[in-house]
Amino acid sequence: MDLILFFLLAFVAVGCAINLVLQSHPISSAISLIGVMVSLAGLYLLLGAEFIAAAQIIVYAGAIMVLFTIVIMLLNSGKEAPGRMNNLSRFLGLPLLLVMVGLLAMVLVQVVPPTQEVKFGNFTGGGPADLGMLLFTKYVLPFEATSVLILVAILGAVVLALKEMD
Repeated sequence: MDLILFFLLAFVAVGCAINLVLQSHPISSAISLIGVMVSLAGLYLLLGAEFIAAAQIIVYAGAIMVLFTIVIMLLNSGKEAPGRMNNLSRFLGLPLLLVMVGLLAMVLVQVVPPTQEVKFGNFTGGGPADLGMLLFTKYVLPFEATSVLILVAILGAVVLALKEMD
């Protein structure tokens, strides 16, 4: 049953990620990103990390996506104009992509050592105490850098929206 749920959630995550890239309207892309985040939370639940799954939904699918939606509305960006595609990229794009993915997979299989099989529900490091200790000791600099980066992005969106209004 776990394997079926894993493949279902993985399929939803990959499908929403592809839809995220292919959408021409930014709000539709944001909704697809919510689908990716919710399916990732389901994968965390399968691993037994309930706290990380809840944080994934609350923080990413909730707060960050509301922030993205507000920024998109501030920028007042409409549907993206379709671009022109030349004949070379039209005919060689997909075959070259498949070759690149195949080569990357071949290199990863040779370089990455084999690991133990994942046993669903055996992960014990996903509690609030473990996460808090890691977040505020080992990963405090990336945590603070991310918060500053998000703040700069919000300020940039506000400045762009104010310039467009003038």
